[in-house]
Amino acid sequence: MKVRLDIPYPEVKVEEKNPYYADLLSEDYAGRSSETTATLLYSYQHFNTFDSNEEFSKIIEEIAIVEMKHLEMLGKTIKLLGKEPIYKTCEASRGDCVMWTASNIDYSTRLKEMLEVDIREESKAIKIYENHKRLIKDKYIKNMLDRIILDEKRHLEIFESLYEGLK
Repeated sequence: MKVRLDIPYPEVKVEEKNPYYADLLSEDYAGRSSETTATLLYSYQHFNTFDSNEEFSKIIEEIAIVEMKHLEMLGKTIKLLGKEPIYKTCEASRGDCVMWTASNIDYSTRLKEMLEVDIREESKAIKIYENHKRLIKDKYIKNMLDRIILDEKRHLEIFESLYEGLK
C-alpha cells in the first residue's frame, strides 16, 4: 500500500517573520492533534504490532516517517517566522504556551481501536490545517500546508480502508 505521494514537498520559505503565524503553526507542530503526536502515536503502534500484524506495522511505520517530514517542515517554518520550534502550543489570545505531553497519545493496543484513533486524529489534523490555511496569508506557508493536507488525506484513506477490511 502506497503511503507516500509522488508529489515533491515545497521549499521551506516564508514571506517575512510573523510570530502570530508561528503560534498558529505551533498547534500543528506540537498540539494535541499535531505532527509530534502523530509521529509518536504511529511509532507506538508500529512497536506494538510488529510481531502480531506485520502488514499494519509496516504501513504505520511508513506513515510515521511521512509525519516526521511534516514535523521537520513545520519546525523550520516556525524558526523562519521568528520563534523557536519548541514542543509547545502557543496561543496569542490566551497569552501563554502549553508544553506537549505524552498524554496526548492514545495507547490503545487493539487494532480496531488503533484505527479508530488514527481516523479521528487524521480527520482533526486536516481540519486544523485547513483552518490555519484560511488564517495565514503567506503564500509559501499556504503551499506547504496544501502539500501536508494531501498526505493527511492519503493517510485517512489508508486508515479507513484498513478499518473497513476488519469488518
